[in-house]
Order: sequence, then structure tokens, then C-alpha cells
Amino acid sequence: MIPYLQSIDWTTTAWAALWVGLPALTFLNILLNRLTWPTPRVEASEPGPRTSVLIPARNEEAHIEACVRSVAAQGDFVGEIVVCNDHSTDRTGEILAELQREIPHLQVITGPPLPPGWVGKPHACHKLAQAATGELWMYVDADTRLKPGAVARVHESFRRHPKAGIVTLVPHQIMDSRGERLLMPLLYLTYLAWLPMVLVYLTRNRFMVAANGQCLAITPDAYRRVGGFEAIATELVDDMALCRLAKIRGVRVLFGDGSHVATCRMYGSGEELVNGFSKNLYEGTGNNPVSLLFFIGSLLLAFVVPYLSAPVLWLTGSQMAPWALAGLGFTVTGRLLLDRRIGAPLWSTLLHPLAVLVMIGVSLRSWMWARKGTILWKGRAYANRRYRADAPTDERKEVAHG
Repeated sequence: MIPYLQSIDWTTTAWAALWVGLPALTFLNILLNRLTWPTPRVEASEPGPRTSVLIPARNEEAHIEACVRSVAAQGDFVGEIVVCNDHSTDRTGEILAELQREIPHLQVITGPPLPPGWVGKPHACHKLAQAATGELWMYVDADTRLKPGAVARVHESFRRHPKAGIVTLVPHQIMDSRGERLLMPLLYLTYLAWLPMVLVYLTRNRFMVAANGQCLAITPDAYRRVGGFEAIATELVDDMALCRLAKIRGVRVLFGDGSHVATCRMYGSGEELVNGFSKNLYEGTGNNPVSLLFFIGSLLLAFVVPYLSAPVLWLTGSQMAPWALAGLGFTVTGRLLLDRRIGAPLWSTLLHPLAVLVMIGVSLRSWMWARKGTILWKGRAYANRRYRADAPTDERKEVAHG
């Protein structure tokens, strides 16, 4: 055994592991998730628990009508629709007033001014929970559209996964602009490349968690066990914070592919996308520089180094060229598997390393926003999370970055 170990060229082995290891790992995760990611397709044959669909809305005049109508179209599977108009300064309130005259079970609430330390969306979701009367609460973002039979599929998901207290789903993401087609696939990559999705439900490990707040259903009992949105009042990345806390407190989370449940266009342009990711990335990666550097390093090794090293080593005749080409093959094949799932164009795959470099730049911008203590979103400015609980929220009518 020892002579065998002595015969190994450890330098070559280390370089081979560098070229192939992380690309192979991400490819295998993507493949596994393509095969096993829970995907609600089957509809419940009859209404299950009386469901309250809860919609937080701030300055959503472009989306709120289509969202509410898509919920109302679910028929008897929805018992009530409650919208929290979170001090909108556009026509959101007027549109909701018009819809109330047409949809009897639509209720509109307006919460008090945002208390110190709270982030806007958790506070709106907290007020919605206080108003909800259903046996199941389904949070839907205002830029999300439910597909026919969506709530019936959520009911069936709870029936098939009886231990789940939370079902959180990723809607099909609409990508209309070139910036969205370039960068939005990286959102899916964040979900699918690093974590086997079946472990989110099967394990209670708080690190095995993923979430999407665009479509998140929770039982009132699970909500109380978690502590509600009051327990995560300071969190900008509220969906992940809620589901991580749920696992800590013994509530099972099912994270699924919601492409048959809903659609969502998160951001209306590449610029909005960059601002939205700037809000979330630093806190989403742990809110500390070490975690951010680990995130950046992983992106570089898995998705940039293979594209750059393989052609260089091949052209120079390096003995490491086959290993680098294998790493590139894993990276490209994994991205093609992902793109087939989400409908991203081929040119987006070819520009994948550019997209990753842009995302690294966005992550550094996110760190700078947090370091300055002014994170801007939806007309509000927030302090860094570690100081947020003691800091008042700066309400602004117009914010250039939000």
C-alpha cells in the first residue's frame, strides 16, 4: 500500500482534482436534481383545507391585477384572498379597490408605518398572517401568476408529504430581456448545482435548506412553531431565513419545482435584476466577508476556470489538458441540462463564464451596499443586518437604486 502511495504523482493528482472535482460535483447535483426534484403536477380532486392566499404588495401597479385575478381563478380551492397594500405610492391601492368590487372574497389591508428594525416584506407578511382565517396560508408575491390548478397542486403536495409544514416552490421564471436571459439562469444554478433537493425535506439539517418566497405555503401550526415573521423581522432574504428557522425548530420543509404551479418575472430588466441581486446576495451568502469569498471562489472554480483553462492547456500541449477538458465537459453539460429545464437560449450557455463574472461583480456591489449600511429597495433604505434591529427604516419616495 505504501509503495503504491509513493508512486502517485501528487502534484498531477491535485491539479486533476482542481480541473475536474468541482465541475463534476455540480454536474452530478444538477443531474440528480433533474431526476428527483419534487415537482407538483397532480391536482387534488377536490378542495382541501380552506386556503388563504396572502399577497404582500408595495408599488405593484404593473402586476397586482394579473396576480389577484390568477388567484381568484382558482375557484373553490381558495377561501379568501388577502392583500397587504404596504404603503404604495403608485396606483396599487386604486387597482385593488376596483378589484374588490368585482371579487367578493378579496380583502385589502394596510399595515401601520414600518416599525424600527423591520424589513418591509416580513412586516407585510406578518400583518397578512394576523388577518388570515384559513387552515392553510399560501404567500404569493405580487409579480407571480398562478397557473390553473395551482392551489390544487399545492394541496396535493401537502397530502403526498404529510410531514411538511412548509411547501415552497420555484415558479417558472420569465426572462424577456437579454440581461435576464444572461443572469437569471444563475438563480436556478444556485439552487440546483450545490444541494440535492430531496435532502431539504428528508433531513432536519438547517444547512440543507432552499426556499423561494414567490410561492410559499405554510400551515398555521407550523407558522406558530417557527415564530412567524416576527422571528425574522430584520431579514431581507426572508424566505431562506424562515425556512432555515423552520428546520431548526423541527418543521419539515418541502422545496419543489413550481413550473407547473406559477410563473414570475422577478425583474423587468437587467438593471432591476442587478439591483435585486445586490440587495440579496451578501446577506444570502452569510453576511460576512469570509462566506462571500467562499461563494466567489466556488463560482470561479466551478464555472469560470474550466472555460479559461481547457483551451489554453490544450493549445500548449499540457499533460493536464485532458483533465481540464473533462472539467469543461462537466460544466457545459450541466449548464445544458439546466437550460433545457428553464428554456434559456443557447447563447446564454456560451456566455456562461461572462454571466458568472458579472454575478461576482454584483456580489461585490452587494457587499459594498451592506458595508455602507444603506441597502436600497422598494423606496426604502435599510441598515446592515447586524445593526438593523436598532435602526429606523429610512422611508423614501424615490430611490435611484430601488
